Amino acid sequence: MKIKNKISLGLIFLFSVIVLLGGLGTYYLNQIKADGQAILKDNNESLEYVQLMQKELDHWQMEGKTDFDNFDKALRFQEINVTEIGEKESTLSLRIAFDEFKKDHDPAHMAEMKKALYSIADVNRNAIVRKNDIAQRTAEKATSFLVLITGLCLLLSFSFILNFPSYIAGPIKQLTEGIKQIANKNYEQRIHIMTKDEFGELAEAFNLMAEKLDKYEHSNLAKLLFEKGRIDTIINNMNDAIIGLDEKNNIMFTNQVASQLLGANQNDLVGYYAPDIALKNDLLRSLLQQNEASAPIKIFADNKESYFTKELLEVKIPETNQVAGTVITLKNITKFQELDVAKTNFIATISHELKTPISAIKMSLKLLENEKVGLLNQEQQHLVKHIKDDSERLLKITGELLDLTQVESGKIQLHEQEILPDNIIKFATEAVQTLAEQKQIFFDIQCPENLSKVHADLEKRFG
Repeated sequence: MKIKNKISLGLIFLFSVIVLLGGLGTYYLNQIKADGQAILKDNNESLEYVQLMQKELDHWQMEGKTDFDNFDKALRFQEINVTEIGEKESTLSLRIAFDEFKKDHDPAHMAEMKKALYSIADVNRNAIVRKNDIAQRTAEKATSFLVLITGLCLLLSFSFILNFPSYIAGPIKQLTEGIKQIANKNYEQRIHIMTKDEFGELAEAFNLMAEKLDKYEHSNLAKLLFEKGRIDTIINNMNDAIIGLDEKNNIMFTNQVASQLLGANQNDLVGYYAPDIALKNDLLRSLLQQNEASAPIKIFADNKESYFTKELLEVKIPETNQVAGTVITLKNITKFQELDVAKTNFIATISHELKTPISAIKMSLKLLENEKVGLLNQEQQHLVKHIKDDSERLLKITGELLDLTQVESGKIQLHEQEILPDNIIKFATEAVQTLAEQKQIFFDIQCPENLSKVHADLEKRFG
């Protein structure tokens, strides 16, 4: 039987109980009402007629005359209203005595009339008492019967109230527990509901679903999904920020680092159109530019200014060579940037520090070359010349180091002029001439004479 039918039967049962109690109560109330009406109508009217006739008789005795019409009218009503046993005979005796009294006005007939009236009144009073007893017994019977029926209906209703909710709630509880087990990936969970109603059908459907989920859990697809989940976990735990876009620029995935840099939750990014989000996100707007950034991107992260390099990777389908999406990677190069800055500062510092002793060496060489200090022999002059050349070379090296730091910092100042290429080559070879001679290396420069001049800064030839 279907649950709908069972609920309908339960409601019909409760409705029947209400109708039964209401019907019985109405029936017995009508019975009591009918008994009361019988007392008030028939017997009370007879007593009223008797009272009217006695009044006429008393009036005749006091004044010696009476109104026979009023007496006769009341008597005729009484003759019509005869309802009790013995009342008919007394009423007939009253009629005979009244007819005789109208003829001769004999007081004996008056006494017979009073006797008959007393008999009629007595019969109706006794009937009132008897009918009152009947009405009382009817009320008591109705009360007892209603109490019995009410008690029985209450027991049945109480039993229905106790059992029917459990009949509905029991299967629902089983289904809830089963769903919780499925949510915990316990696909071996089964529900045993043997009823042939919607709950039974639902239990069968649940068991079939659990069986298919169990097979699915052990299938190749489940393994693929597991591997995908593992890859997602790896991507999410990478130190580099990664953002995946499909061919329509919808965000497919972001890892935790990317979400932190963009200042948004992953749920507010994945599945949304990237240009729409970029309208309110400056970093994402710059990342969506298709050109790969050459200079590091400065982003405030980890409570400091950090540097990142941007890499774009277009993912293509091998079979069709069609672009399936784009992966944007931001590599954190803050440590390398800090080391590079430290290196540049170190070179600049060393270069400045070297100039002071080199200048002192050059000053000493000038003093040695001065004849006032003393004459040098040929060998000493040769040594001084080598020292002078080496100091010049050291000075050039420090200058080149300073130029290198200026190039890296972007603050280098170029003084371009038109220079012949052979002069550039000659200037470059002279810088390393001494070192080459020490290693027995000799330069053979062959340069055409008709070369055009170039715009260059001769002093910053290595820039």
